[in-house]
Amino acid sequence: MSDKKIINRRQFLKGAALTGAGALLAACAPPAAPAAPAAPAQPAQPAAPAAEATKAPEAAPKMEKTGEFHGAFPYQVPPTGHWNSFVPDGIPNGIAIYQDLLEMPLARYRWAEGEYVPLMAKEWKFDGDNFVVTLREGAKWSDGNPFTAKDVVATFNIGRLFNFTLFNYVDDVRAKDDLTVEFHMNKPSTLVRRLVLVTPIRSAATYGAIADKVAALVKEGKGKDSDEWKALLKEATEFRPEKLIVSGPYNIDPASITDASLTMNLNPTSWAAEKVNFAKIVLYNGETPVVTPLVLSGDIDYATHGFPPATEKEFISQGIRIIRAPTYSGPAIYFNHDVYPLGLKEVRQAIAYSVKRDENGKVSLGDSGVAHKYMVGISDNLIPNWIEADALAQMNTYDYNPQKAEELLTGLGFKKGDDGVWVDDKGKKLEFELTVPAEFADWSAAAENLANQLNQAGFKITVRGVQFQQHGKDIPAGNFVMAISSWGAGNPHPSFSWTTPLFTRNYVESTTGKGMNFPMKQKVGDKEVDLQELIVNSALGLDESAQKAAVTEVAKVFNELLPIVPLWERYGNNPALNVRVEGFPPDGDPIYKNAVYGDNFVVMMILDGTLRPKSG
Repeated sequence: MSDKKIINRRQFLKGAALTGAGALLAACAPPAAPAAPAAPAQPAQPAAPAAEATKAPEAAPKMEKTGEFHGAFPYQVPPTGHWNSFVPDGIPNGIAIYQDLLEMPLARYRWAEGEYVPLMAKEWKFDGDNFVVTLREGAKWSDGNPFTAKDVVATFNIGRLFNFTLFNYVDDVRAKDDLTVEFHMNKPSTLVRRLVLVTPIRSAATYGAIADKVAALVKEGKGKDSDEWKALLKEATEFRPEKLIVSGPYNIDPASITDASLTMNLNPTSWAAEKVNFAKIVLYNGETPVVTPLVLSGDIDYATHGFPPATEKEFISQGIRIIRAPTYSGPAIYFNHDVYPLGLKEVRQAIAYSVKRDENGKVSLGDSGVAHKYMVGISDNLIPNWIEADALAQMNTYDYNPQKAEELLTGLGFKKGDDGVWVDDKGKKLEFELTVPAEFADWSAAAENLANQLNQAGFKITVRGVQFQQHGKDIPAGNFVMAISSWGAGNPHPSFSWTTPLFTRNYVESTTGKGMNFPMKQKVGDKEVDLQELIVNSALGLDESAQKAAVTEVAKVFNELLPIVPLWERYGNNPALNVRVEGFPPDGDPIYKNAVYGDNFVVMMILDGTLRPKSG
């Protein structure tokens, strides 16, 4: 039997529908015709105890592949873009949800049923202190090599080098035989299941040499503070594979990659090639301003971008269907805690009190930008499954209260100057730059509205748009003062929502800088708290019901310290067209419980053959 249902859910990263956040982009011209092709640069990634094995679905009968599926996701064009999927600017990981079509994970999750769907794995189970995965027999890579435990071990050895969260709970990954992998848990946790199953597995033919070096360093007892580890991390970061080796049903044609689009052709060596129905997958490159006219012209079948309310209204007027799936996340205010006085919790609390979060959400994404209520860093939709009502009632919701904000700031010795701008106790104005990914229409609208609200409250905030890929690098590197970035996560367990801001974008896991440098050891009330340890411990054990107290403790600490300030939760306003594609289930189908970016329903429906070329 498969893993038991863990939780009910609803939401994650983007939204839709209402007034004023941005004018319709109909005036935007479609992208120019594709430029000459370029290839990537040469040389140069719930909760029931001990679930029983899950059976893989039978392969569909062979059929002739026809038609194309047209999606959209921004990526970097070579030579900046490359094949190393563990690091920034990698093309396979850059196209995010579509990476599953290339470097397939072991399984994907169906949120409504609370069950994982086997992909490169056949079955899995908790066995004492081990999480054991049995791989799909007969699967092959695009280079003809068999898919084996060696590939899984290599993937996670590289992952150890890049600080994968898995290694907070696992101390050893070993091949028991060619088709069996054991993950030994030094801290048994239900999280191990998801951290293992949804990780894209890479080819040992590509990454095995570096992976073997990682294993050797671990055997020697050398960790991330050693010179050898740092040198190997640099080598892995700068590694540029000559080609992409895939296990999935498609592979990218290097000659097709342009500024406008790329094409994935059918990979006949994949076990999944018989299940999918499209001969090709075409992905258009670009953020919302580029993608909008392509949706309106019928050139794109599905997009996950955050479309402003006016744009969505135009989509609907043209008969384009909108799928409102959850994202379990949204935009938040990030702070560089090295910049005084942003490292003071009272300043962050005052900022939270100064913002009408409901207004910010509506301006950005209409009804799909829903203000985050409980301010604990996890989706309000996940909270009932993890935090009891009496504990929740004690949380500070930071409702709009400019008087409370003023009390906090004056309590620090801050005063307003003659110009109405707050001055700190060192005589410096509370004047900060707020950066935002320039191409993200919804977040850009949120940033402008946020700046207006904070400026009215006596801060002096200047918004600067940054190219979105660069912005994604700046935060973990610590190259910002205040920034709009994501909070929450399309994952069933709350700990995932905390690890992205507090681990990945902080000194805990960042390999490019100190990130926001939020101290994980702090005093809360009269108690010394290690927030990193609390988050790790919130997922310990193989019984999720027993984890609720630990999850509640992390929520309380987050609510008090506000390391980031979540603004609103985003619901997808994903256009789904029937120009080339048919098979989309009706609204209300359980598949639409899936997180847009966590276990994307469209990619899963491509893989299982639900979506197909339009007949006739």
